[in-house]
Amino acid sequence: MKVLVINCGSSSLKYQLIDSETEQALAVGICERIGQEVSYLKHTPNGGDKVVLETSMKNHEIAVSMVLEALINDSYGVIKSLDEIGAVGHRVVHGGEKFAASTIITDEVIKAIEGCNDLAPLHNPANLIGIRACANLMEGVPMVAVFDTAFHQTMPPKAYLYGLPFDYYEKHKIRKYGFHGTSHSYVSKKAAEFAGLDIENSKVIVCHLGNGASISAVLNGKSIDTSMGFTPLSGLVMGTRSGDIDPSIIEFISKRENKTIDQVMNLLNKESGVWGMSEVSSDFRDINVAMDSGNEKARLAFELFVYRVAKYIGGYVAAMNGVDVIAFTAGVGENDHKVREWVCEYLGYLGVTIDLEKNKARGVEIMLTTPESKVKVCIMPTNEELAIARETVALL
Repeated sequence: MKVLVINCGSSSLKYQLIDSETEQALAVGICERIGQEVSYLKHTPNGGDKVVLETSMKNHEIAVSMVLEALINDSYGVIKSLDEIGAVGHRVVHGGEKFAASTIITDEVIKAIEGCNDLAPLHNPANLIGIRACANLMEGVPMVAVFDTAFHQTMPPKAYLYGLPFDYYEKHKIRKYGFHGTSHSYVSKKAAEFAGLDIENSKVIVCHLGNGASISAVLNGKSIDTSMGFTPLSGLVMGTRSGDIDPSIIEFISKRENKTIDQVMNLLNKESGVWGMSEVSSDFRDINVAMDSGNEKARLAFELFVYRVAKYIGGYVAAMNGVDVIAFTAGVGENDHKVREWVCEYLGYLGVTIDLEKNKARGVEIMLTTPESKVKVCIMPTNEELAIARETVALL
């Protein structure tokens, strides 16, 4: 079966067409600047050159239409007919407590996803636009929703509840949900297999480190805790997000800087983190260059990011009463050797020793630890699109 995987953002649409039998991506691409005067479709067929089309995509339905046209194009397409697409898998950010697993999309499911819009106002509405666009253009093709939050629904109440009056949980479902679940699920399974462990008898910590970053504790294949919370703002310091702060800071900044709550939340989500601290960039490649040039703010931002990662790892070692393997994944985790090295320097109490030459690897599946290391540490590239395709095929 060929599965089209769709990941809709508010002004973008990422896609892959995957052959589920070989698990090979036949084509990958992205539609950017949807809704603006000038939009771009960047399409790369497997084994072919990237094609960049400049056009105007007024909405996501036009974007989906252009993706489908690219897939069957005589010059750079990868299938002869849209009839070859057997299913569509959609990434949906928030499923609340309604969805503890992926599900086949029906009218009832769409209504339930709409019911979670308040929990992810920037993401779920965009995800729904992609679902409706595909439904209109690919009538009769089955579709599956794969939720970022689903993998973390196995967390126990002691991990997901906040120290608030219980009434707020009962009325408003205010609790930790966690995100990046598709990545954490995929990487934890692959890391356990790579380390020669039985997933049903394993303790895995996954460090999904990118512009958005989160860490999870996966005990016997199930998530028991994760760093992101009610929203993706909490947890680690990230590219532009503050991560964990004292909640009173919000009121303090609001009064001292004469800002509204919305303005303060925008500050915490889009102007803080590594970017806000360094005043250089949210991109770790730029941070490394600045550090090498003697920029102290960039170094401080880097040190704080690494310190938070190491602290969360330590907390999750305690939560699971041990750890077998720690996996680094996503853009920073897979590619920044200095982040991995500095994090592992904090883990001497676990008996972690890494091979510094192996640690220079980028974006490949590799064990970084020496034979005498008591805990294994690896790079494990994530593949959320393949995970979504697998979920889609399994359900259908």
